[in-house]
Amino acid sequence: MNENGLTTTRRTILKGAAAGAAVSFIPTRFAIGQAAKLKIGLMLPFSGTFASPGVNIAEAFKLRIAENGGKVGGRDVEYIQVDDESAPPKAKDNAAKLITKDKVDVLIGTVHSGVAEAMAAVAREEGTLTICPNAGAGKITGEMCAPNIFRSSFSNWQPAYPCGKVMINDGLKKAVMMSWNYPAGHEATGGFKENFVANGGTVVKEIFLDFPKVEFQAYLTEIASIKPDGVFVFFAGAGALKFIQDYAAAGLQGKIPLYGSGFITDGVLKQAGAAADGIKSTLHYADALDNAMNKKFRPAFKAVANKDADVYAVQGYDAGTMLIKGMDAVKGDIKATKALYAAIAGATIESPRGNFTLGKNHNPVQDIYLRIAKGGEETVLGIAHKALADPGKGCSM
Repeated sequence: MNENGLTTTRRTILKGAAAGAAVSFIPTRFAIGQAAKLKIGLMLPFSGTFASPGVNIAEAFKLRIAENGGKVGGRDVEYIQVDDESAPPKAKDNAAKLITKDKVDVLIGTVHSGVAEAMAAVAREEGTLTICPNAGAGKITGEMCAPNIFRSSFSNWQPAYPCGKVMINDGLKKAVMMSWNYPAGHEATGGFKENFVANGGTVVKEIFLDFPKVEFQAYLTEIASIKPDGVFVFFAGAGALKFIQDYAAAGLQGKIPLYGSGFITDGVLKQAGAAADGIKSTLHYADALDNAMNKKFRPAFKAVANKDADVYAVQGYDAGTMLIKGMDAVKGDIKATKALYAAIAGATIESPRGNFTLGKNHNPVQDIYLRIAKGGEETVLGIAHKALADPGKGCSM
């Protein structure tokens, strides 16, 4: 029985083939495949701590495809969504289901670094085109790099690294680092520490708590007793909002300067309100960036999502642009992998963050901005690092 509910027999196949031969010859799988919808699997968190980033990525990705007439490489698209729940133990099964059972042509995901590593392992083995719109796990564009795996976001090291020099430039020499005890937390704080120590700083305490716990009070009491010059953190989503609120409630705001990868405020700044005032962060995007793409993107996203865009939305939007550029280059032929991957790898991506290219490890080479939060708004203080490339340690393609 076919998708229209009709029974197909060997005789009708042969009859149809004969009739088709009399009219025209269909020479390749491409001509047949192009007519079919392109199946796109969205493996993202739609519940839990990272639900907001996951939803924003999905909304913005769909917006970009809609702006392209709802087509990619001339083909209509079909979305298949899976809530990965930010649960690493479920990641391989979720990715395998999308690829082997649902037969997706393209995999878009995810937010949690531990989930992303497991997802990428499956995609690498199956050879499915995969674009990661958030998770910065270093392995994805490091030792696990592959021709079919791309990132539209960042490596965890990348936005955190410039913040080390920023803190030194602000005259702060002793720091406490704090994050969740998972790959993203260790890689982000590691990037900060690398640059901070290289420029004369000392990390006096490293604090890691189990993901996704948000009981911060005991650690904030400890920080108050240590009295460092500043604190660097890596938190995101609902956890970031809770940390900002608790930091202010503990009386540390304004006394011990708070720094972080920009995820500390992105997506939660309005909710944090005055509690976020004074936080400095480094990231590859800022709401107030003055470029034509950003001015077009922000109102367009708000119109479809009924909320303000953030860095997660930008990364989802840019994943859509990357896919469009690649598929347009091969005129919709998802099987023309060599040309498809080369087109994405060699593209300049016009983005609300500013145009960027991809490094040899398929990670964005991008500007990292220095921002400060005040009054529920993010002000851009400048560029903390121009065209920063991830080192891609262990990558060989």
